Amino acid sequence: MYAYIKGIVTDIESNYIVIENSGVGYMIYTPNPYSFELNKEAITYVYQYIREDEQSLYGFKTKEEKNLFLSLISVKGLGCKMALPILASGGIEGIKDAIERENILYLKKFPKIGDKVARQIILDLKGKLASANVDSTPINDELVEVLVGLGYKRPDIKKIIHKVDSKKSLEEQIKDALKLLLK
Repeated sequence: MYAYIKGIVTDIESNYIVIENSGVGYMIYTPNPYSFELNKEAITYVYQYIREDEQSLYGFKTKEEKNLFLSLISVKGLGCKMALPILASGGIEGIKDAIERENILYLKKFPKIGDKVARQIILDLKGKLASANVDSTPINDELVEVLVGLGYKRPDIKKIIHKVDSKKSLEEQIKDALKLLLK
């Protein structure tokens, strides 16, 4: 299993790039191939898809984008070829927000995503993506509880909590969080 591939981008096509590393050109399907620069060094976080009749690499500019892709392909009825256009067309935060708010219309705007698949995405992923968004940030549970006590919803808090400096006093954290929530 590959974690990432670093090398020179030697080709850019409409749905994939080729990265050369140690004399081997890796064809990597990516949501936005034109975000890479030709003949420049790039790193792409990859997912290797292996089936009896296919071996493919899917690549992403960030770990967060790769993690969202992995979450999407875990949904029943949603494969790699359906998940890639979702990431290409929608921003990471927009997709997560649509899932958390159960915005079926937003999800149905993506190619091959109908009502049934959109509902399945929400059913399988709601509540799982927002928490993944802040796993790497130390969270002050007391701050979250204060904000909930003030009437803010947990999904809204989770969107901004990583922007609050956890080294500040609780009072300063509350002020910073309120400023972010009021934007």
